[in-house]
Amino acid sequence: MDSATEAFVAHRNLLFTVAYEMLGSAADAEDVLQETWLRWVDVDHDTVRDHRAYLVRITTRQALTRLRTMGRRRENYVGSWLPEPLLTTPDVAEDVELADSVSMAMMLVMETLAPVERAVFVLREVFDLGYDEIAAAVDKTPAAVRQIAHRARAHVAARRPRGGVSSEQSRSALAAFARAVETGDLQTLVDQLAPDVVLLADGGGIVKAVVRPIAGADKVARLLAAGLPRLTGTVTTDLVQLNGGPALIVRIDGVVDNVVAMRLDDGAITGLYVVRNPEKLSRIGQETAVTR
Repeated sequence: MDSATEAFVAHRNLLFTVAYEMLGSAADAEDVLQETWLRWVDVDHDTVRDHRAYLVRITTRQALTRLRTMGRRRENYVGSWLPEPLLTTPDVAEDVELADSVSMAMMLVMETLAPVERAVFVLREVFDLGYDEIAAAVDKTPAAVRQIAHRARAHVAARRPRGGVSSEQSRSALAAFARAVETGDLQTLVDQLAPDVVLLADGGGIVKAVVRPIAGADKVARLLAAGLPRLTGTVTTDLVQLNGGPALIVRIDGVVDNVVAMRLDDGAITGLYVVRNPEKLSRIGQETAVTR
């Protein structure tokens, strides 16, 4: 390989992770990587001192452009929008900060940031880039980037999951959901719902899903009690690692129907995230490498 190709391949997983954390879409992240490559091959590489930093800068700029376009696209999205789930390798969970940053719950928190705030937060808090490097990527001064980083950090801190949650707690909650799906026994699951739990389901207007968030333990329990018995065919569940943490893949007659992730706060389920949009499930059969 020539030096340009070698550098791109060496940092590809990192660049994908940057783009995915900014966009919440693996398909769009892959498109950003294609655009990054096309710009990278035109660069005079003899003038580039730090290939990693330069590639991250290109990726960030391309992701920002796409993020603004996606914002307009999401205005017409049918129902709740959820990030595209990724089947991640077991080692991702060992990097606590990385696993947290790609979790469904955290990705939804980052959705509430403005595009530049999101870019600055991701590059600073997740990838620990310096303010000068980030400033070059987002076309701001280092002083402005410091202010944006402070604002974004406070915004995320006020909304991120509270209280530590062990993988055992997550698996227990998911096991209760699996039991409810496979046997109709809802009680164990209902007992773990927080009073302010919110259920979001993403069908993208392609398959049936509730189009508005369902809030409150009673309403969520009633929805599950009414909806789960309507599942036809042989229903099976698999506990897997999605977005750095435990999640469920639900299959009907062997075909993936949806994936389920959860947000837990202080041991109680405060968020139920169900992705049914088939366009977001196309990668669920293969592991995706994310890294810092």
